[in-house]
Amino acid sequence: MAEYSVIDERTEFERAAAALADGSGPVAVDVERASGFRYSQRAYLVQVYRRDAGVFLFDPPAIGDFTALQEAIGDAEWVFHAASQDLPSLRELALTPSRIFDTELASRLLGSEGFGLAAVVEHTLGISLAKAHSAADWSTRPLPAPWLEYAALDVLHLVDVRDALVAELAEANKLDIAEQEFTATLARPPKPAREEPWRRLSGLHRVRGARQLAVARELWNAREQYAEHVDVSPGRLVPDRSLLAAVLAAPRSKQELVGLKEFNGRASRTQLDRWWAAIERGRSTDDLPRERVPSDALPPPRAWSDRNPEADLRLKAARRVVEAIADELHMPTENLLTPDHLRRLAWQPPAELDAASIGAALIALGARPWQVAHTAQKIADAFVEGTQAAADGFPTAS
Repeated sequence: MAEYSVIDERTEFERAAAALADGSGPVAVDVERASGFRYSQRAYLVQVYRRDAGVFLFDPPAIGDFTALQEAIGDAEWVFHAASQDLPSLRELALTPSRIFDTELASRLLGSEGFGLAAVVEHTLGISLAKAHSAADWSTRPLPAPWLEYAALDVLHLVDVRDALVAELAEANKLDIAEQEFTATLARPPKPAREEPWRRLSGLHRVRGARQLAVARELWNAREQYAEHVDVSPGRLVPDRSLLAAVLAAPRSKQELVGLKEFNGRASRTQLDRWWAAIERGRSTDDLPRERVPSDALPPPRAWSDRNPEADLRLKAARRVVEAIADELHMPTENLLTPDHLRRLAWQPPAELDAASIGAALIALGARPWQVAHTAQKIADAFVEGTQAAADGFPTAS
C-alpha cells in the first residue's frame, strides 16, 4: 500500500502548489466531504494530481486560504468525475476552474455500461479500484492510512482516463457535445435556497392543519439551528421520523414527549428543553403556515390522461422519438434531453409546432444547442402527431 500524508501546514502547502504549477497538462481534482455526519457540505479533503508533480492531499480546515493553489492550477483544465458534486465545495474555498473535463459525464455521452469511477477506470484502463470508504466521515482526524490511499486513487488515474475518453469521444464524433455539456456544468448556477425548507420533512403529508404544520416548522427550525451550531447532520441528532412522531402524537407535556418511544436520536433527550420550546412556539404562534403551497411542478404524467389528454398524447409521442434518438446516439435518454424539459414542453407547447419554436422553447428551459439540433424537429413532428390524435379521439370540452 502506498503511503500518503495530508498537507495541513502553510509552508508545505505552498511547496505543493509550486510543484503543481510546474507540472504538465490537465489537473485531476476530487473532494471528500462528511455528508451524513456534519451539518455543512464543506470539503474536508481536496485531492489534486498532475503529471510531473504527483498526488497531493490537502486539509481545507487547516489550510484555510487556497489562493496559492488557485494561482497554480487555475488556468489548467480540471478533470473531475461527477463535477457537479464537487464544484460547490470547491467554490467555498475560492477554487474555481476556467474549464473542466468530466469523466462521468463523458462516459454517459458514450453510452458506457457503468458511470461510477471504478467502472470507468476499469473500462478505460483495465484497473480495478476498491470503493471501500466512499461514505466515510472525512472530518475524522487523523485520517486512517487506507482512507488516504483510497482518496489518492480517486485522482491518480483520472488524467489517463480523461485521455482515453477524449479518444473515444473523437471516434464517436461527440467531442463538441461533450464540450457543450462541460461548459454548461461549469456555468450552472447554484440552486436557490428553498423559501420554506422545513417542508422537506419526510412524511409531512401526514400532518393536518395549519397549527400542526406550525409545530412541524418550529421543530425543524430548532433542529437546523442546533445542527448548524454543533456541525452535525440534523438527522443524526433527531431523525425526521422522530420529529414527525412528535408532531402527530401532540404530547401534552414535556414528560409525554419523553415517554414517546418513537421520539429518539442522540439529542432527543439531551436537548429536550429545546424541542419542547419549539412545540410550544408552534402551538402559540400567530404566524401560521399555509396548508397548501403554490407550485410550478407539473402533475405526475400518470394523471395527464385525465387532467390534460392533449398533453398526454403529445408527451407519449415525443417520448418515443426522443428514446429512439438516444438509442441511435448510444447514450441515456436523460442525457439527450432532460425529462422535465420534455414534460414542460408537452404540457404547454409553443403556439407554432415547428422546429424553430420548439428549439427556442428548449433553449429557454436550459437545453444545449446540440440537444436542440438532434431533437427539435422530431419533437415538433411528434407534437403534431399527438395534437392530431387528440383532435381525432379526444374532443375538446366546451
